[in-house]
Amino acid sequence: MPTLDTLDDATAAKAFRRLVRHLRHRSDAQNIDMMGLAGFCRNCLGDWIAEDGLSKDEAREIVYGMPFAQWKARHQIEATPEQLARMEESLQRNHVEDQLDDALDDSFPASDPPAMTDPSR
Repeated sequence: MPTLDTLDDATAAKAFRRLVRHLRHRSDAQNIDMMGLAGFCRNCLGDWIAEDGLSKDEAREIVYGMPFAQWKARHQIEATPEQLARMEESLQRNHVEDQLDDALDDSFPASDPPAMTDPSR
């Protein structure tokens, strides 16, 4: 059975493109609400794309289907204090997950069996 890491790139790319098209269609789904519920938004997707060499503006335009400033002027509404608080709480959960991931990564060399870390074995 395929896993996230063994899923073929064509299927993963198809799913990603469908997600982006869905988000373009659902401009009523505000980024602030996505951040409050899931801890990521359209900008995050663009930023993740930019990690592979595009500028943030170029990558975000891929996600939005237009320059971000244009999308923002057309679709973004002002966030309420409640939305901002929910987003901040959600982002703290992301930070904790990042810290746990970093701690786990740091622990692997010390916890690997000698057969994996000692080249003479």
